[in-house]
Amino acid sequence: DSSDVKDVENLSQNFPDLEHRLQPVPPCLPLKESVQVYKEHCRMAREFHQVKHEIAVLEDRKRKLLAELVEDEKVAVEIARLEEEFRRLTEENHTLVMVHRERTQQLERLCPTNQTRQDSS
Repeated sequence: DSSDVKDVENLSQNFPDLEHRLQPVPPCLPLKESVQVYKEHCRMAREFHQVKHEIAVLEDRKRKLLAELVEDEKVAVEIARLEEEFRRLTEENHTLVMVHRERTQQLERLCPTNQTRQDSS
């Protein structure tokens, strides 16, 4: 059948993803079943190539997501460190404000004349 011969010529290709021993073997053209087996083998080889490509794309995406995850974890650690530092500094500020207030009151009690001099200036 001439259409089968044309189909086989159109399909006649090399599949670099496949090991040599798995490459489709050209059919015996007079045998219709041989041509059909060859066509099916070529279809499966193309499908294999497509799946292999999709796997490579997904593995690349996985690598990128893992890199983002590592970066996000670093950011989370830094945020936790900054939150702790902020909490500590807020506490320290509160303590310093209290000490300043107490010292100011002590100074007012110890030097009432100093306060009146400052008021008149």
